[in-house]
Amino acid sequence: SVDYPDYIHPVAVAVENKEADFGIILCGSGNGAAITANKHQGVRAALCWSKELVELARQHNDANILSLPARFISKYQALEYVQTFLNTKFEGGRHKRRIDKIPVKHQ
Repeated sequence: SVDYPDYIHPVAVAVENKEADFGIILCGSGNGAAITANKHQGVRAALCWSKELVELARQHNDANILSLPARFISKYQALEYVQTFLNTKFEGGRHKRRIDKIPVKHQ
């Protein structure tokens, strides 16, 4: 067991600062990793445990970080999900409009 935020924050900062287009993170359940990454501006980390979820995270949500639940998937599944994540395009359109509504605008 490790303090996963120590490993997640550098990945999220790289995406946030546009030093990287995408990031791949993981922890036991994937939840802590995703929650940590999503604290960063412009990061859309998606917790995925199936190929279909990975595809939808990219197509509909323009996810830029993939969070994997290491305790619940095999290394072969992880490799498949990473390839799917990197090769699936964002569909834009109505999904772009929805994503644009996500950031909280303080008054």
